[in-house]
Amino acid sequence: MLSREEFKEWMSNWRTSAWRWECQGVYREPSEDEPLRQFLAGEPDLGWFQGWLTRVRTWTAAGQRIGRVRMVTDPLTDYLRFELSITPPAIEAGEDIRFLSSARAAELGAPDEDFWLFDEEVVLALRFGEHGVSGAELITDPGKVSAYRAWRDKANAAAVLFTDLHLTT
Repeated sequence: MLSREEFKEWMSNWRTSAWRWECQGVYREPSEDEPLRQFLAGEPDLGWFQGWLTRVRTWTAAGQRIGRVRMVTDPLTDYLRFELSITPPAIEAGEDIRFLSSARAAELGAPDEDFWLFDEEVVLALRFGEHGVSGAELITDPGKVSAYRAWRDKANAAAVLFTDLHLTT
């Protein structure tokens, strides 16, 4: 099991591709507490998000690909509404973000854990605690990684783009 700090290192050291399956209705990352509060109060401020956008632009300018499929509930949780509000700038920065309804995800047999797939050969299955990501299980066994790649391909094929997303808010 990797610590939160070791997980963060992976976020900086991948070479060609990074892809995430995101399936929680709520995340409890301390760095998002105040931005979420501001969003819910009708006072959104994207200043806190600029570091991520800069990294995405840097990665994509270097030819690296980053994407995710985010599972969404209908109706949306407050947290998912918050995430949707920061999606357009992330897409503009170069991140490929797609959406899959929780009902469709269940039909497809979606994993119930978030994970990152790096460079087609390494999976970090995320573990969460009271304060967001607490660590990650490092998976390098080719057979297991192949199953995660297969889910990525299935999720990408079934997911919709932000512009095609129609949910109850």
